[in-house]
Amino acid sequence: MEQKPKMKKKFIVFALLFLLLFAALFELGKNTLWGWAALIALFVLAFVLHKKVFAKRKFLVRLPAFLLLLVCAGVLFRFSGPPAKQIPAVDVKTPEATGVVQVAQGDLTGVYNADKSVEVYAGIPFAAPPVGELRWKEPQPPESWDGVRVCDTFAPRSMQADSSVIMETLTRMVGYHTFKISLKDNFTEAMSEDSLYLNIWKPAGDLKDCPVLFFIHGGSLTSGNTSYSEYNGESLAKCGIIVVNCAYRLGVFGYYANELLQAESPNGTTGNYGLLDQIAALRWVHDNIASFGGDPDKITIAGESAGSSSVNAVCVSPLAKGLFRYAIAESSGIAAVKPYHTFRTMQSALKSGKALQEEFGANDLESLRAIPAEKLVYTKQNNSAMTVDGYAITEQPYRTYEKGNNNEKALMNGFNVHEADFFTFMQKVNTDNYEEALQPVLGDFAGQAVELYPPEPVDPAYKLAIVEQGGDAKGAFNKVYSAAWFSYSHYVWSNLLAKQKTPVYLYYFTKDNGSLGNAHGGEMPYAYGNLRAHDWLYTDEDYALSELMMDCWVNFVRSGDPNGEYAPLVDTAVPYWVQFNAAPEKVYEFGEHIGMVDMPDLELFRLLDAYQLALKE
Repeated sequence: MEQKPKMKKKFIVFALLFLLLFAALFELGKNTLWGWAALIALFVLAFVLHKKVFAKRKFLVRLPAFLLLLVCAGVLFRFSGPPAKQIPAVDVKTPEATGVVQVAQGDLTGVYNADKSVEVYAGIPFAAPPVGELRWKEPQPPESWDGVRVCDTFAPRSMQADSSVIMETLTRMVGYHTFKISLKDNFTEAMSEDSLYLNIWKPAGDLKDCPVLFFIHGGSLTSGNTSYSEYNGESLAKCGIIVVNCAYRLGVFGYYANELLQAESPNGTTGNYGLLDQIAALRWVHDNIASFGGDPDKITIAGESAGSSSVNAVCVSPLAKGLFRYAIAESSGIAAVKPYHTFRTMQSALKSGKALQEEFGANDLESLRAIPAEKLVYTKQNNSAMTVDGYAITEQPYRTYEKGNNNEKALMNGFNVHEADFFTFMQKVNTDNYEEALQPVLGDFAGQAVELYPPEPVDPAYKLAIVEQGGDAKGAFNKVYSAAWFSYSHYVWSNLLAKQKTPVYLYYFTKDNGSLGNAHGGEMPYAYGNLRAHDWLYTDEDYALSELMMDCWVNFVRSGDPNGEYAPLVDTAVPYWVQFNAAPEKVYEFGEHIGMVDMPDLELFRLLDAYQLALKE
């Protein structure tokens, strides 16, 4: 008996639905082209076999064949996953090599960008690979090399606990809105414990005494990479400065603390290896940047999120004294009496270190260093914070500022409107638990914060699709947490410097857009001139704001003043950025409105001051 036409149609629809399902999985999973070809061939073969062999068979006969098809598709998905590869320094098919540059370790070349206006040198080692016996040791000098080293590719990113490729793609889709269907991104970025390399973008041609921006990436001290499009240095280099960024050890490799390691160290340090990497990279730049036309006495350090906390740490580290002059800090700091993140006590750090030993059954350093990096990176212990180790950081950072022993000669810093939203979306906050939810950041002052910010839900325009847990007080909760976790650190830092009469410029980013908006990290592609990486998300208005912010960043690197040493920001129509020192209740807004406005959350900052003062006493 022939299969009824209606049954044939059902089978075709059913088969197409499953093909579309697997096609979606292959796209989300960044599967390779051969995997795609094999998937299509598999479904074509299944269709032919169904028509020739199984169409006239009973359902119970066809079912095992269909299940076999699913198994085969699943095996294909598993084994055609994306390979790991290193990222080219420039998006040019056959880039032209630069001339030879001589640094302390040997000769090297880079590559030109597409229009040959910028030279890029990627993957320059600034320290010896921190592997084997050098795991959890202070960074050692890099080895010299013979011949000419070709620096045309970013080095592998530092070891970090990756989520699945599908989850990363969904994050790009739902959170960043940067997802596009493509068969050109079927790879993941390579990762290695050997990752201590830096990258340089410089204006093409001969330079002399050029100002330098040294950038430290964010990622909660547990993730991140130097090839990320949002802080590519090409656009700022076109503005006439040199841009450098560096990798550093992350998570358990960068911030693990252990008494055995403390006793082994000639400096008695443990827990700050990632910070020591950053300082080692800064020292390499200071010693070698003249070979690229840079001025070692005109270095500005910069960072965002955990990178901004790291900038704050470099500013108080005696090891970095004399290595830079100015600092730019975006959306984090550790200058409060009790910093809310990226900082912990040594007692807490050592307790976590002991727990890791028990987790892996490692009783000595030899056993700890023998744990494979691919296994160690998935430890259950949290290592996402710096500590006072007596070497890189000698005391609570605020005390260094009170004594005037900090390193920065000027500071430009700021925060965004919706800083905390991406960090709290899994928490539900209603009127009945609102005050209790605020106690971790305000203690006994939580009730007063509730009076300042009465319960209100999340603004629908900023709701993270279906993942936001919400609640009738979640919007107010997010405002308080944004201020406490992120904005407050800049208010404290700025006040400490103002007391020293050190120039301070404070900004407030409010511009909405098609990607992160004014949430945590939303200002990055504007300030570093990288809207073009996802240009479909931005308008002409966004590009105009980006030009203004780039001018401010470049002016500050050149002169310590975002207004510029000799000229206004862009033209006389642009409002002047007044120093925080002269207007401590004002802040410079970058958004639909541009110019000085009242400081947001000022009453809450004063409440946080009271809470922090109680901790100090």
